[in-house]
Amino acid sequence: MSASPARKVRILVAKPGLDGHDRGAKVVARALRDAGFEVVYTGLHQTPEMIASAAVQEDVDAVGLSIMSGAHNTLFPAVIEALRAKGANDVVVFGGGIIPDDDMDRLRAAGVKGVFTPGTRLDEIIGWVTENVTARG
Repeated sequence: MSASPARKVRILVAKPGLDGHDRGAKVVARALRDAGFEVVYTGLHQTPEMIASAAVQEDVDAVGLSIMSGAHNTLFPAVIEALRAKGANDVVVFGGGIIPDDDMDRLRAAGVKGVFTPGTRLDEIIGWVTENVTARG
């Protein structure tokens, strides 16, 4: 019996809150998929609880959040708390969107491992995921 191949890293890309701009999330999701990751995109208007439930159900290794509405200081930590409430403490959370430099430290202190702003090259995001996310189990 041969050893099974290593499982691909699975990433959930989500749009929390009422933000209706999803082009960036779709571009990042496609780039990650093209780079060899398994990607699940949840679509618009997701609550933190919906995102956490999908992350657990899909057995993902990371959650990538995209927000353009300015509610990142509320919604990113809420997603992390919802993941913890479901026992998914080892899921890496990263995000991007319109995020002022002054909010970066606050988000990292809340548990967001990577933060990307407009103009970040796709290869930078892919490189960060490659270096910071590993397949669990």
